[in-house]
Amino acid sequence: MQVDADLHIHSRYSKAVSKAMTIHNLAENARFKGLGLVGTGDILNPKWEEELLKYTEKVDEGTYERNGIRFLLTTEVEDNRRVHHVLIFPAIEAVREMRERLKPYSSDIETEGRPHLSLSAGEIADLANELDVLIGPAHAFTPWTSLYKEYDSLKEAYGGAKIHFLELGLSADSEMADMIKAHHKLTYLSNSDAHSPMPHRLGREFNRFEVKEVTFEEIRKVILKRGGRRIVLNAGLDPRLGKYHLTACSRCYTKYSLEEAKAFHWKCPRCGGRIKKGVHDRILELADTNERPKDRPPYIHLAPLAEIIAMVIGKGVETKAVRIIWERFLQEFGSEIRVLVDVPVETLAQVHEDVAKAVWAYRNDKLIIIPGGGGKYGEIRLPEEIRNASIDELESVEVELPAEEKPKQRSITEFLGVKP
Repeated sequence: MQVDADLHIHSRYSKAVSKAMTIHNLAENARFKGLGLVGTGDILNPKWEEELLKYTEKVDEGTYERNGIRFLLTTEVEDNRRVHHVLIFPAIEAVREMRERLKPYSSDIETEGRPHLSLSAGEIADLANELDVLIGPAHAFTPWTSLYKEYDSLKEAYGGAKIHFLELGLSADSEMADMIKAHHKLTYLSNSDAHSPMPHRLGREFNRFEVKEVTFEEIRKVILKRGGRRIVLNAGLDPRLGKYHLTACSRCYTKYSLEEAKAFHWKCPRCGGRIKKGVHDRILELADTNERPKDRPPYIHLAPLAEIIAMVIGKGVETKAVRIIWERFLQEFGSEIRVLVDVPVETLAQVHEDVAKAVWAYRNDKLIIIPGGGGKYGEIRLPEEIRNASIDELESVEVELPAEEKPKQRSITEFLGVKP
């Protein structure tokens, strides 16, 4: 069987996270999104653990369920150099033991969702391996709290400690990450790092797993590439839509080439703000191969359905007008992922023709994308040629995207055989 999973989120006990991040809301919105499996996030927080056990039913030692949605025990921690790591636990007993073992190294482990630790990346990984906990770098390339913000290699960060996966983050995809040869042996996870349960945040990046059942042990086999279990695909934002894709000022968001940023000593000449190195430039600095591993699953570029609707009708993503159209699609087709990936465009057009055109454009990489940078998300634009065409004319429409907008990957149609 296949299940779509988002394994990195946060609870209402983390800073700058919506108070609506509750077990009930997560289960409800995961169903709307089309996810069958969600990481709990923040499980080292005792209050969040208490809520999980109160509002879910135990499936096995490491898996819990509410209203048909499975939850795995996960968290994110920050090390002594402000690098973030994702942990996936085999059982609640492992969560509790790690919490006790980490207490001497953290002043906020019982109050914060994402605890700060006075341990190195290697020390955290050693403890995780001792307790049979899966570990990997979170959003590995972002310029604030990632591995490649602080280190130039996995070995420099973790030493000889074993890690099990690498999380790509919103500003990178598997093609970009594979430009570093040391990653080729690792499984890539594409997760949302959601701070809100709304479906334009939850599951905006997800993984499609091929498993026999939805349990921790099966997901472990997928991540470790054992027993024929595998990731069928990674799905997420076009990296250009990520907040840190290009090098840009973190105050006014003016974009700079890497050479310009260095010449300005990383200080924006327009506003005096700090220029942050983009993921694109950082990966090019570290790139050491043009090859890709043969077992790497495809990565498909998606955008949340609400953002596509908002673009089409010219309204804010959380406005009532967008919500009404979004609900009509879900009532008709069951989940957002089905609308984005599986349902024929002609069928989508029966609900809203202009949105159907935009979905077609996204599936075929024919949207105009204004890249993000400096902490500001990128933007999507529907070409006028597509907006003015009928559904029947889409295949024959010629759209000449600017050179920098031309896609570097195959379309969803080519990957999955979706009827356009």
